[in-house]
Amino acid sequence: MREIKKNNDYCVNIIDINHEGRGVGKIDGFTVFVEGVVVGEQVRIKLIKVNRTYGYGKLLEIIKASDDRVDDVCGVNKRCGGCTIDHVNYLAQCRFKTKLVKDNLERIGDVYVKVNDILGASNYLYYRNKAQFPVQNVRGRVRIGFYARNSHNVIPCAECRIQNKKINTVKNIVEKFMQEKRIKGYDEKSKKGIVRHILIRVGENTGEVMVVIVATTRKIPHMYDLVKKLRAGVKGLKSVVLNINFKNTNVILGNKEIVIWGDRYIKDYIGNLKFKISPKSFYQVNTSQTKVLYDKVLEYAKLSKDDVVFDLYCGIGSITMMLASRAKFVYGVEIVEDAVKNAKINASDNGINNVEFVKGKAEDVIPRMYEDGVRADVVVVDPPRKGCDRLLLDTMVKMKPERIVYVSCNPATLARDVKFLKREGFKVECVQPVDMFPMTMHVECVVLLTR
Repeated sequence: MREIKKNNDYCVNIIDINHEGRGVGKIDGFTVFVEGVVVGEQVRIKLIKVNRTYGYGKLLEIIKASDDRVDDVCGVNKRCGGCTIDHVNYLAQCRFKTKLVKDNLERIGDVYVKVNDILGASNYLYYRNKAQFPVQNVRGRVRIGFYARNSHNVIPCAECRIQNKKINTVKNIVEKFMQEKRIKGYDEKSKKGIVRHILIRVGENTGEVMVVIVATTRKIPHMYDLVKKLRAGVKGLKSVVLNINFKNTNVILGNKEIVIWGDRYIKDYIGNLKFKISPKSFYQVNTSQTKVLYDKVLEYAKLSKDDVVFDLYCGIGSITMMLASRAKFVYGVEIVEDAVKNAKINASDNGINNVEFVKGKAEDVIPRMYEDGVRADVVVVDPPRKGCDRLLLDTMVKMKPERIVYVSCNPATLARDVKFLKREGFKVECVQPVDMFPMTMHVECVVLLTR
C-alpha cells in the first residue's frame, strides 16, 4: 500500500455514506470521509486530516457525478452544516436512511430482521415548525442566522429552505428592525449586548405564530414598535414573549418569561387532538410527519381497552393522549416541569381523563412505580439521543410487558438498547424508520418488541 500523506490529492470512489452525511471512500484500503459527495461518485480530494486508520478529505473535483446528485441552491449549507445531504435527491436520501438503521441494528444490536423502507415526507422543504436563531453584531451590523459548524460565528441566511416560510419572514423582520434601531446582539466574549436569540414557533395546522426574544434585560428598546412591525408583517401572529437570560451559559432560554403581546401559548393539531405550545414545550418539529410517526406507534402498540400503558419521556403528552384513546389508562413520565404542566392542560382541553402525568426521570419514576405495584401491559419509550438508562431497561424487563414500542432518534443507541432487551427475552417484530428531518442524516425509527 502506498503511503497516505496529508495535503496530497487522491482520486477516490465513494462507496457509502455515514451517519453524519459524509461520503465514505477508500485509498488502497485506507478509509476517508468526504463532505458533499454522493454514493457512486468518483471524485478528486485533498486529504486534510490523517489519523491512524482513517482520514478526512476536501472535495476538489467531481470526476464522475452520480445520477442522485442535485443542484445546490441553498448557498450557506456548506458553512452552517445543517442540511448535510441536500445535494442528494430525496429518494436517495430515503434509501440511505433505511440502510443506516439496518446497518446499526446489525452491527451494534446483532439484530437481523427486515427493516421496512422509510416513510418519506410528502413535503421535504419548509417543514420545520421551530427555529432558534443566535444574534450577533458583525462589523457593525446585526446578524441573525445559524452558527457555523464547530464554531459560534453566525452565518447569515435570508431564507432557510427547511424552515416554515413564516419563520424566515419573522427572522428577517426582527433583523432589519434591530439594525434600524441599533439594538445590539449579545457578545459572548465581552458579555455585552441585549438580544441573545430569537426563537420562533409556528402551528403548522393553525397558522399561529409565536416569537420569543431572548434577552439579557427586562426591557428592550422600542419593543412595542417591533410588535407593530410583526403584527403588520406576519399573518397569524398570536404571541410575542420576552425571555430573560442573564447567565453566561449555552442554555438558550432563561427561567423568566414576560408576555409582551398576545397569548402565552400557540395552538396546533395532530389528528383530532389540540395542543397548546409554550416557548419551552417539546413538540416535534415536523408536524405532518409526526402524525405518520404516531400512527405507526398506535399500530405497533395494538392496544385494547383493558391495557395499562407507560409513555416514557412523554413531553407535552402528544403520544400519551393518542394512546389514551385506545387504552384503559396511560401514565406519562417527563422530567421537564413546563412540559408536564403543558401535558396536563392539553389532556384537560381535549377531555381526556384516563391519563396521569408524573414529573421526574424515567429511570427514577418507573422503578418506584414498579415497587409500588404499578404494572404496564405496554410500554412506549421515546428517549433522547443517548437512549435509555440501564436501570430503566432493567425495570422494563422485570415488569414483563407484552409489548415495548421503542421510538428512537438515534439508530446507534436504539441498536444498543434493543440488543439488551433481546438478550432479556424480547423479540424484535417490526422496524419502521420515519423521515422526520429531510435534508439531514437524522432519522426517527419505531421498533416493536414482544415478550
